[in-house]
Amino acid sequence: MSPSPEDKPDSAQASKQRAARAALGFLHDGMILGVGTGSTVNALIELLATEGWAARLRGAVSSSDASTARLRAIGVPVLDLNEVTDLALYIDGADEATRARMLIKGGGAALTREKIVAAVAARFVCIVDHTKLVDTLGHFPLPVEVIPMARSYVARQLTQLGGQPRWRADVTTDNGNAILDVHGLSIGDPIAMEASINQITGVVTVGLFAARPADLLLVGRTGGVERI
Repeated sequence: MSPSPEDKPDSAQASKQRAARAALGFLHDGMILGVGTGSTVNALIELLATEGWAARLRGAVSSSDASTARLRAIGVPVLDLNEVTDLALYIDGADEATRARMLIKGGGAALTREKIVAAVAARFVCIVDHTKLVDTLGHFPLPVEVIPMARSYVARQLTQLGGQPRWRADVTTDNGNAILDVHGLSIGDPIAMEASINQITGVVTVGLFAARPADLLLVGRTGGVERI
């Protein structure tokens, strides 16, 4: 999907800020917040500090070591998900999103923990700038987290599915695993593709968020924020 005419190419960062600010409207005092990973989430964490929410939250559950460090730096207690029985809200970004609120995530290599926190949360709000909204997923290479010893085997299986997997050789996930980025896919049925890739032995998880999509997509644009 092409950006709207009012969405100028240089407005992506400002659009991220708008989407992040819109997400603040879903917070309430004393809550435990699920926090994702990435540049738009970093904008959210900065707003938690500047808008006074860091002191008003009971704590947060984080999807990555990087977000954990940022949250602790602004004074938000970070809790182990195993200690949390109810998580009302998870806020995260995406590398691609459709109007059906299905996503590709994992550009920051945190896809497994992101998917776990999203599964636990009662509501998943995804914040993106307008450049991330697409008609069909797959232009952004699809990340797959794999057990290191299975990397070559999984790559061969992904090739059989029509993709071109490339090892992100300079990256090890927070879980100690490898990332394969699958190029050349046009994902017409994200739910089926998610299930198929997750069934490959050695795959930890795939960065398709389709079986559990976002509940709400906040798309930052030059003129404001679109809710989907």
